[in-house]
Amino acid sequence: MTAPSTAERMTRLLALVPYLTARPDGVRLADAAADFGVTEVQLRRDLDLLWVCGLPGHGPGDLIDLAFEGDRVRITFTAGMVRPLRLSTDEAVALIVALRTLLELPGLAEGEAVSRALAKVSAAAGHPAEVRAPVAVSVDTRAQSLAVVRDGVERHRALHLHYYVPSRDERTERTVDPMRLLLVDGHWYLEAWCRNAEGVRLFRLDRIDDVAVLEEPAAPPPQAHERDLDDGLYQPGAEEPLVRLRLARTARWVADYYPVEEQTEVTDPPGGLAVTVRTSDLSWARRLVASLGGAATVDEPVELATRVAEEARAALARYAD
Repeated sequence: MTAPSTAERMTRLLALVPYLTARPDGVRLADAAADFGVTEVQLRRDLDLLWVCGLPGHGPGDLIDLAFEGDRVRITFTAGMVRPLRLSTDEAVALIVALRTLLELPGLAEGEAVSRALAKVSAAAGHPAEVRAPVAVSVDTRAQSLAVVRDGVERHRALHLHYYVPSRDERTERTVDPMRLLLVDGHWYLEAWCRNAEGVRLFRLDRIDDVAVLEEPAAPPPQAHERDLDDGLYQPGAEEPLVRLRLARTARWVADYYPVEEQTEVTDPPGGLAVTVRTSDLSWARRLVASLGGAATVDEPVELATRVAEEARAALARYAD
């Protein structure tokens, strides 16, 4: 089981005191754990930590105090922490914007629940949230493409689209079986099974030149699974080739900008970095190395190193001419 993050645990600890205060007769540990969405073991650890928290002085009369009676717990001293957490105006505005955006997603199963939450947050935030500096969600896609794709997703119909692939500077034509729409960092993405590539792909909607809903139903195969995007949008598969580069000091930013599998400090070049990236598009790696103007060297694969060297010599020859 994954350990809770510090932020998650701190939020829960701050909420536990007013939660227990609202239940002066105590509450069953199992019920409290269920309310907070944690195991009973984790809840007991949280309560043990609360026991040593409180006011400066840290004496018996300063720390939060709890009473355990069988399988129940109640709070006997709050150290003044009796009010539930309140959102700041900035936090309330961010939450309102996020909820409004969520309501725009097609096929939202809990639309009514989101609407109720939005109404409650808006009412609680009140006038300050409404007069705050304007907040806008910038969605950089053509409205028409979004409407057509959304129609296909909601009606479970296949889509035929023309898609621009910037890494190859190529306009492609393909038929896809849509799975879901995503809004990530202000960009709409269609996640779909691509019949041409025979795999799940993400299509950024502002790169779709035109799209049409087909009469045939969308039929992603059993092996088509939605991606877990916790680690970011770009997640190359384990079967894709590895590219090993040596970066000069001026090109170390590559390791921060692109997902690398390994990185090691090197002395050749001085202050350099050796990185390993995984990509299905070696032409992308070739253009990346060329754009770094000699600040990157390809160690593997050999065919990529040879191609980069040939193109560099050809470019220098044109300058000589």
